[in-house]
Amino acid sequence: MTFSTPFSLFLLLIPSPISKPTTTAASPSPYSPRLPKTKIPSSSSVLRCSSLSAYGCNCRSRSLPAAPVRHAQGIHNVAGEKDHSAYLSEELFDAHLTPLGWQQVDNLHKHVQACGLLKKVELVVVSPLLRTMQTAAGVFGGGSYKDGIDVPPLMVANVGDSDRPAISSLNSPPFLAVELCREHLGVHPCDRRRSIHEYPPLFPAIDFSLIENDDDVLWTADVREKNEDVAARGMKFLNWLWTRKEKEIAVVSHSGFLFHALSAFGNDCHPSVKKEICKNFANCELRSMVIVDRGMIGSDSSTTNYPGKIPNGLDLPSGVANEKKHHHKEKGAAH
Repeated sequence: MTFSTPFSLFLLLIPSPISKPTTTAASPSPYSPRLPKTKIPSSSSVLRCSSLSAYGCNCRSRSLPAAPVRHAQGIHNVAGEKDHSAYLSEELFDAHLTPLGWQQVDNLHKHVQACGLLKKVELVVVSPLLRTMQTAAGVFGGGSYKDGIDVPPLMVANVGDSDRPAISSLNSPPFLAVELCREHLGVHPCDRRRSIHEYPPLFPAIDFSLIENDDDVLWTADVREKNEDVAARGMKFLNWLWTRKEKEIAVVSHSGFLFHALSAFGNDCHPSVKKEICKNFANCELRSMVIVDRGMIGSDSSTTNYPGKIPNGLDLPSGVANEKKHHHKEKGAAH
């Protein structure tokens, strides 16, 4: 794959002044993601970094508003946080959402309606796995589906043993499944997708036309994708986003993918800014951000961020769990 003349991008990470009802004064509100208190040298109140070179677009004056979302709590999050070896279980193949995960979806859906983001989003890009498509349909879909409405449902009833009614595509943006924004590939069955022909009966209004292979040829049982390869795939995905004509795009993906894709940003920024950009996503967390070229100067503040994990539940990403496991082993060996 070849790309045209390079252009410089930077990331605007936009804080969201949202307050959560019924919280104690002693604990910071998860509805109030704030910038670090450390003073950051900048001519604007917006976080501004210019740390990567991307390719494939000649639109130097264009900005790209994006709303990345991590999927809600899946059965693999619960099982894997209790026992990391559970990630190897075939019982978690193409993991679906938990009941608590669906509560998280419902709360984020209310948020995107209340803040107006649902009306602004022109395209929902989603990883073609059960948990991400369930999350995308529940958050950005049109609500309960009713017979007699002449539009296909985004999701039929009871997908993934969810006991959920069908979700309508009425008044919803287009949904497009894209392989590039999948989770770490390989080894963990929860990250292996089904054959593509199995999904349209479950998600009739999602467009799967960009996926080339029916079988999951990207996932291998014995090799886990390296972090640097996930980051490179993230850059390819961002390049692809820049080819889209839509002005506001929601991306429903996974913790590992989003973490490594955004890690390319902020290397020339204040360390606290880098930390804010690259921290792990909570389940069902939404962050509003704008990717622009170096010539762009600022942005309006946003009320569309959402901290996720509401209700609270186990959501440790498999990569973090694995690092903790190795850390404990090394610590034990040292003693």
